[in-house]
Amino acid sequence: MLVTGLIEAADQRMSKTTYKRADRVADQIRMEVADILMRKIKDPRVHAVTVTGVEVTADLRIAHVFVTTMETGQAEQEVFAGLSKASGFVRAELGRRLTLRYLPEVIFKKDVSGLRGDRIMRLLDGLHEHAERVGTEPPPYVQDASDRAGSES
Repeated sequence: MLVTGLIEAADQRMSKTTYKRADRVADQIRMEVADILMRKIKDPRVHAVTVTGVEVTADLRIAHVFVTTMETGQAEQEVFAGLSKASGFVRAELGRRLTLRYLPEVIFKKDVSGLRGDRIMRLLDGLHEHAERVGTEPPPYVQDASDRAGSES
């Protein structure tokens, strides 16, 4: 009983130290910005936008909001132009919704992590196919990655 209590207390201390305030604020900003973009923005250029993440500097002065959109080319540039134009409104709306001493400057950025992940999966699939053609077995890390990709789909 005593040992279990000590382990639980140690786990709670560890979890509190690993989850920084900037991470909690970033998560709250992500939810609020997504809601603002969905409900409050009237700019017709800003549509089909998904907020995928927010990174806040340690001093909470700048919030990099990562977004994806289904648009490509010129339409995508217009979406980001609309987001850039709306950043002041988004920041003001965040000020009404959040209780922070300093309201972070909102900077919208294109999230390319999905594209990067797709490219890595294509490369791993290519390695696996090449190994099958040559008749050798791919290295274990390539097999593990392709197994995980197949199970997630």
